[in-house]
Amino acid sequence: MNVSIVGSGYVGTTVAACLADLGHEVTTIDIDEAIVDAINDGESPIHEPGLDELVAEHGGRRLRATTDYDAIRDTELTMLALPTPSNEDGSIDLQYMEAGAASVGEALADGDGRDEPHLVVTKSTVIPRTTDERLAPRIAEAGLERGTDFLVASNPEFQREGTAVADFLNPDKLVFGADDPRALAALGELYLPLREAAESEVSVVETGIAEAEMIKYANNTFLASKVSLINDIGNVCKEFDVDAYEVADAIGLDDRIGERFLRSGVGWGGSCFPKDTDAIIAAAREQGYDPAVLSAAVELNDAQPERLLALLDDHVDVRGEPVAVLGLSFKPGTDDIRNTRAVPVIEGLRERGADVVAYDPVATENMHEKYPDIEYADSAADALAGASGAIVVTDWDEFAALDSEFDAMKASVVVDGRRIVDRREGITYEGLTW
Repeated sequence: MNVSIVGSGYVGTTVAACLADLGHEVTTIDIDEAIVDAINDGESPIHEPGLDELVAEHGGRRLRATTDYDAIRDTELTMLALPTPSNEDGSIDLQYMEAGAASVGEALADGDGRDEPHLVVTKSTVIPRTTDERLAPRIAEAGLERGTDFLVASNPEFQREGTAVADFLNPDKLVFGADDPRALAALGELYLPLREAAESEVSVVETGIAEAEMIKYANNTFLASKVSLINDIGNVCKEFDVDAYEVADAIGLDDRIGERFLRSGVGWGGSCFPKDTDAIIAAAREQGYDPAVLSAAVELNDAQPERLLALLDDHVDVRGEPVAVLGLSFKPGTDDIRNTRAVPVIEGLRERGADVVAYDPVATENMHEKYPDIEYADSAADALAGASGAIVVTDWDEFAALDSEFDAMKASVVVDGRRIVDRREGITYEGLTW
């Protein structure tokens, strides 16, 4: 198929490169000329394992980029993969999605007539009924008729940063939300090469548009709540000096619970869980319902970094002392610092008067833009040397290999937010849950 994707961020670029790898002709549309040039030169504009290779192979060939919306007229299907940032009240800001939808409508209206309606697919995460009530009307404003000139559908993504390429190519499920069989048929054709190449059978969920939009929120908020619940259990275990990971291993054997997302720690962050949880809470409250469990999940998650810092307080007064912060990205495998737990940890250390020395394998540059006045080390060993404490925020594999590096600390107090460092004699070890 010939596909266009509006937006070249994490989702748009990954989806575009993967679809090109499946054999589709893909054109991405972005207002940032630097991103457009990078993709056409075969360079990925974002850091994501496996993506560099796909963009290098297909960029400028089966994967092309442009700033011109008119390019969508040569395609059969357009995906909207634009940002939906949070407003102050937690609701999502739809200005970029609505502007993109309007531009798609204008481009389609200016083109020659077509035999089949153009399919516009919502890929970004949006509140239920957004596609029907906010985006489709913006497309139609150009004088187009829904059902005749264009169709709409929802096809939410379920890609984790750090494994986005693998998640796309081997998904747990595909969700097609549509109210027209022609839209369902087009989505089926789009993903047929993926289903044929996948390592195992891929479940396909065909549902309504609003249901598809809600499935994405239900998916992310359920997982976020599961993480908060195991963190709450882990906090209780800590009070009784019980190994929370042994407890989690046991309950994970119950197939009603499952073993995944049971690693208690400093909490969840990133671009999806916080934003999506806040958004659905705000949307539910607007409808007159207060989702108490989801609200509690957020409250507990927000408190975890302070619990981590309190453990450091038990052993050392950090005022005027260097403290190493190991890990700045919200998870390993990515340079994304959006809603990373490192931010409240750094803020808490600065409030205590500590001299922060931070290290991350790939996210230092991004964090430097936010905190240009703290010290950044070139390695974990450099960050630890002479430090009066260390806080592990992100579970990069290289931190698990640290050992003698802790001996170079002024005071070998290690507070591990991810249960990745081996406790041993010679270091004062504290874990959130052990």
